[in-house]
Amino acid sequence: MQFSEQPADILARLEELRAADAPTHGGHVLSYVYDSGLAELDELAAAAIRAVQPVNGLDPTTFTSVAVMEGEVVGFARELLGGDSEVVGSVTTGGTESCLLAVKTARDLWASTGSTTERPRLLAPVTVHAAFQKAAHYFGLTLDLVPVGPDGRVDADTLIARLGPDVALVVVSAPSYPHAALDPIEAVAAAAAERGIPCHVDACIGGWVLPFWSGLPAWDFRVPGVTSISADLHKFGYAPKGVSVLLQRGRDRQRAQFFATTQWPGYPVVNPTMLGSKSAGALAAGWAITHALGRDGLAALAESCERSTRALIELVGSIEGLRVVGSPVGPLLAVATDAAAPADRQVDPHHWADQVRAHGWLLQLQPGLAQSDGSVLPHTTHLTITPVTEGVLPELSAALVAAADEVRGVPAVSAADVLGALPGLPDGPLDSETAYALLAGLGLGTGEGALPERMAPVLALVGALPAPLTERLLTELIARVVEPRVE
Repeated sequence: MQFSEQPADILARLEELRAADAPTHGGHVLSYVYDSGLAELDELAAAAIRAVQPVNGLDPTTFTSVAVMEGEVVGFARELLGGDSEVVGSVTTGGTESCLLAVKTARDLWASTGSTTERPRLLAPVTVHAAFQKAAHYFGLTLDLVPVGPDGRVDADTLIARLGPDVALVVVSAPSYPHAALDPIEAVAAAAAERGIPCHVDACIGGWVLPFWSGLPAWDFRVPGVTSISADLHKFGYAPKGVSVLLQRGRDRQRAQFFATTQWPGYPVVNPTMLGSKSAGALAAGWAITHALGRDGLAALAESCERSTRALIELVGSIEGLRVVGSPVGPLLAVATDAAAPADRQVDPHHWADQVRAHGWLLQLQPGLAQSDGSVLPHTTHLTITPVTEGVLPELSAALVAAADEVRGVPAVSAADVLGALPGLPDGPLDSETAYALLAGLGLGTGEGALPERMAPVLALVGALPAPLTERLLTELIARVVEPRVE
């Protein structure tokens, strides 16, 4: 067959494109990627994906390898997370799908109770992952977000006081992503169980590492009121994107997660997850890695993460003008300005992150948030620590200290200055061209140079503009970045 382009040329082009990506190995990107530091695991995952490349995960009765792999991954996760034989589950395409399905299940079961309330509530701390905001939006629940304290942790009594018969699901995190706070799971789950309300633990980031973390209270299925848990294999299970597990306590509960229909002239459709046809690649990779590492291998990698996390918490605590938010649980932390330091000795975390990037390391900037009770969570910089961090800790630590010295005393970007670049805020909905014109006026184009080298002004804009306007502008930005380019 004559190809329109030669395979070697296509792969060379792909290699060229990949060269512009942030590095996925080596520990220089402290978000998005989870590097075990074990090249053999990457090779094993690639081989497993290739072995099932043509397999359709839609039908485990036709492709029986899918049934075996999924059953073994769910069984491993169930044992890891303190579940018994009543805990069953599904492998999903990622944490977002796991969270969506947990909410969809709860909504459907709540509706079956015959409640006369028009819309059920989804109750959670404000720090719950944004996937639950998406779930409430998709499935028609009222989102009830409870403010958290300055340490990022929600008060158990405050959350429990908001429980009521219209709550279809209460969600707590192990830990929350923004500040690595372990929510008061035992107290909330017990109170929810007394009221007959299901309690979901979002352990997407912590599920495969917290079982080995030192000194934690019970947070998983050992807590009787916990009815479901989400845990991502593609985070600290070190599998490729995207593969996650959603575990449910009770077969009847899990069956409500399914969609099934015979009411069309085609084959009977029975889907436990959102997708129909789907690749079995990430499942196979996750299955292979769990067999290769086992519980002991995961424990050893978690111990490396814990050592590095403790070292970085201590390091940040020693940098004048910065502070770690709260008491982080798990291999992640948020860093804010130390407001107790003199103004000329304070370090803005966003300037710090930008300067760290100039030293060759990528941290994640997080905006501040005004909560419904009037309190404000400060803007922070987020670090996710992986096993490979331990090997580069001296170089990373030197960069973090040097960057702080270089921006100490530089004031945070003024929202007023950022807004001054705008010709005026429009009234009403924005069409695509108007939104793009606003982006261009802020220096945010598309393609190469779509984002500036310094992200602090962009995050200041996020904090300064009304959320609906910011969300519309960011939607336009991402949409334009991936549109076909005109040569």
